[in-house]
Amino acid sequence: MRTEIIAVGTELLLGQIVDTNSSWMGEQLALAGIDSHYQTKVGDNWNRIEDAFRLALDRSDAVIVCGGLGPTQDDITREVLASVMGVELVLDEAIAERIRGMFASRSRAMPENNLRQAMVPVGARPIPQQPGTAPGLIAPIRWVRGVGAVTADDNAGSGEVLERVVYVVPGVPYEMREMVSGTVLGDIQRLAGVTATIESRVLRTWGQSESGLAEMLAGRIDELDEVGNPTLAFLASGIEGIKVRITAKGADSHDAWRLIDAEQAELELLLGDLVFAYDDDTMETTVLAELARNGLTLGVAETITGGRMSNRLSSAEAAMRAGTAPGAAKVGDPGLAGTSDNGGDHASATGETDRIFNGGIVARSAHMADYLLHAGSAQVSPLGDGLVPPVASAAGAEALARAARNRTGASVGLAVTAVEDRASATEAHPFGTAFLAISIATHAGDGASPDVAHREASDEVRLPGDRERLADYSAISALNLLRLILQGRR
Repeated sequence: MRTEIIAVGTELLLGQIVDTNSSWMGEQLALAGIDSHYQTKVGDNWNRIEDAFRLALDRSDAVIVCGGLGPTQDDITREVLASVMGVELVLDEAIAERIRGMFASRSRAMPENNLRQAMVPVGARPIPQQPGTAPGLIAPIRWVRGVGAVTADDNAGSGEVLERVVYVVPGVPYEMREMVSGTVLGDIQRLAGVTATIESRVLRTWGQSESGLAEMLAGRIDELDEVGNPTLAFLASGIEGIKVRITAKGADSHDAWRLIDAEQAELELLLGDLVFAYDDDTMETTVLAELARNGLTLGVAETITGGRMSNRLSSAEAAMRAGTAPGAAKVGDPGLAGTSDNGGDHASATGETDRIFNGGIVARSAHMADYLLHAGSAQVSPLGDGLVPPVASAAGAEALARAARNRTGASVGLAVTAVEDRASATEAHPFGTAFLAISIATHAGDGASPDVAHREASDEVRLPGDRERLADYSAISALNLLRLILQGRR
């Protein structure tokens, strides 16, 4: 069964909004075992939308149309659909009452133009899910290529009558996803006669390029090509690393997951330390989980990254505590409900449990960096009291890591600095050289494993790109170094 996607909205053509809806739907169709050969973007113009509809219905069995279901005059998707079907629009009182109820629940008067959203082409039916005021639609159409829609009584002449279906969903992402996941995918699978279950898992990696991963897995990919199931795909995700997706088809979900689990074990043997998380988990949630399981807290000092690490860590921890982190890490996991250096949960004066991430210091000026390194420099400087190393150096990063630990009261200090000024670059340390350092000071009896009870480490890496990419890559590289140490891999 051939399916295609039409995204409606002039803002998509102007680049004012990136069309992530089509890419998400394309991925879901693939995972559902449905062929999808075309994706089209079209502006808010009646003739061009109609042309896109007719072309899609000529060549595809099912068409998913996204956008143009709002209450304003430029939201014309439902009107064009009715025209293509050759039918009238009628008011669906049940939808109208639901929309009125949404406004009433917010103590707001409903503008009359919102009733446009309750107009449904004759022969179409609403999608049951309606998280917003825009209802989705399912419209079966009897279609003749090059002719158009025909009724049961029409004489199609020499043309073959084709059974088509159009699904119309809103452009608001969360509304679209609820309708596609709740109704559209299952309906298309039913029409296509798809009975197998398709599941997938993503292995998230850091430290190797896409081509490097492909080379490492070349032999395994060749083996899988022979059997055809499961399959592997690569997705480059910038500072989030390279994703390796395993997709398997089975008679049922259990059968598909059995294949995925076996393949994951094979890949982890080949990729080793490169794998840092799975599915929607991130480097931050992985690091925070490892800190919690070791009964450790973290403080960071940043120069080049300008607060990126602190922002990522604080946002991830807040989501984990609230149970809204996109991955598996959440409150209730061992150690994640709040920890202290001895691994226990303790209420603070405000009634909150202690946090894993104590805080961060952003040292952008020489004065601030100098203050950090001189404050208690006998504890932080390898050169002795009153003598501090250059900030953009391995020794400087190590000193900042100790300062981060001491000044935030954490058991682990993490620091990152870099040669970010081309004028100060040298042949030995060119622009893009980043220095990463970690300082751990605790006792094994406090909950940390013996391998990380007391440890200092640093790394010097060369990173690509302009200053912004250097800052982003420095942050994720520093977190990855901490992950490897906490997991006993370094």
